[in-house]
Amino acid sequence: MEGRMDSASEKIAVARLSVYSNTVLVITKLIVGTAMMSVGVISEALHSGIDLVAALIARFSVKRSAEPADSDHRFGHGKFENLSGVIEGALIFVAAGIIVFEASRRLLDPIEVEYVAAGMLVMGLSIVLNVYVSRRLMSVAKRTDSLALEADALHLKTDVWTSVGVFVALGAILVTGARLIDPIIALFVAGLIIRAAYDITRRSSHGLLDMALPDAEMKEIERIMNEHSSTYVNFHRLRARKTGSERQIDLHLTVPSDLSVKESHDLAEHLEQDIKVALPRTTIVIHVEPCDKACEKCRLREAPPAFKGGLGWVPRRA
Repeated sequence: MEGRMDSASEKIAVARLSVYSNTVLVITKLIVGTAMMSVGVISEALHSGIDLVAALIARFSVKRSAEPADSDHRFGHGKFENLSGVIEGALIFVAAGIIVFEASRRLLDPIEVEYVAAGMLVMGLSIVLNVYVSRRLMSVAKRTDSLALEADALHLKTDVWTSVGVFVALGAILVTGARLIDPIIALFVAGLIIRAAYDITRRSSHGLLDMALPDAEMKEIERIMNEHSSTYVNFHRLRARKTGSERQIDLHLTVPSDLSVKESHDLAEHLEQDIKVALPRTTIVIHVEPCDKACEKCRLREAPPAFKGGLGWVPRRA
């Protein structure tokens, strides 16, 4: 429990850092973009504004998802992170639509962009700050398996590339004076934003729809179960899903009919611990049922097995 709380504190702290950095960038880009009359820089301000909203949602979701299960949420609050990702994706789609609309207007009626050097300075600041914050977010997201923080990190990573694009475009405007470059680069920014929004929405919706764990993780569960196949008859009805950073697994385990309740419990607990080592932040429910057939494994048993100190199952001598 202490380790989980430390993880939650780390997630909340890095989410707070994202809120602070995006607040600074929104204000700076908006002021400079308005002074420049640049749709490219203003679109970047809007992009950072969406990132700020996303960061606020991420901070709320990681805080709520860390709360333990209660009477209203028996399976915990992990899906707050999935819900956060879907909302963030929807917001990014809205931002992209606004940018496309404004850029299209400027293509038809281009205007002179002023204070280009100031815009390049702001874009440079945005690149440096977002690279640092996105790396911090992604590091914590991978370590804690947080979908909300990963979505926030991907937002900022997209913001880095769009800032680079705007920086290059402003440089081209400074050199050539071509006014159409500004709305064209804004449309490019919108395209990148739409792609990021699609990826985030698709991944976040998987948890809300209770989709199975990735094939690699399902195979890992089966591998662990098969390593202990000599200790039980079979397992079936394996189900697994992910809510936020938490995995939930349940399965039915058929054991020899003469296995005692304690021995069955110890076997199930041993399997649960092995799976949790391979897949941290996992809740496992194993339903034990006795074998009702004269199967070969039951016939070969000379006597009930006993579990010895977590080292494995061995025949108990008469």
